[in-house]
Amino acid sequence: MAQLTATGRAARVVATVVGAALLLSGTVWGYDDKFPFGPFSMYAGVNGPNEPAPDTRVEGTDRTGRTIVLNERNAGVRRAEIEGQEGSYVEDPTRLARIADGYQGLNPGAPPLVKVALIVRLHEIHNSSATGRWHDDVRAVWERPA
Repeated sequence: MAQLTATGRAARVVATVVGAALLLSGTVWGYDDKFPFGPFSMYAGVNGPNEPAPDTRVEGTDRTGRTIVLNERNAGVRRAEIEGQEGSYVEDPTRLARIADGYQGLNPGAPPLVKVALIVRLHEIHNSSATGRWHDDVRAVWERPA
């Protein structure tokens, strides 16, 4: 194996210092959308050893009755965006119509969605271990006007 030259070592040290400075400044002044140099506040919390673990999803129902999990690929909406704005969707479920529009835009040949629901699956936890039990909490629903 070849040895690293003095220039190579210096380049590695400079890259490490710059990377560390970016991480530190992102932690102090950054926002989550500056990944990977943001503060990672989405990982800052922890549930208690007996508190449920939430798992948020958005489901759409098309006019044929088929249920589709809506995501970034098929509707243009990321789960983190939904979780970050959950309160707004609960206060005004008509905002879910935008997700239906996004789905239709990305899937022009698909039957239109007649219903969109914001659902949080709460996985039961006991002594920091999953129990295998869960229940769904429907937080907001939008239905297409007839």
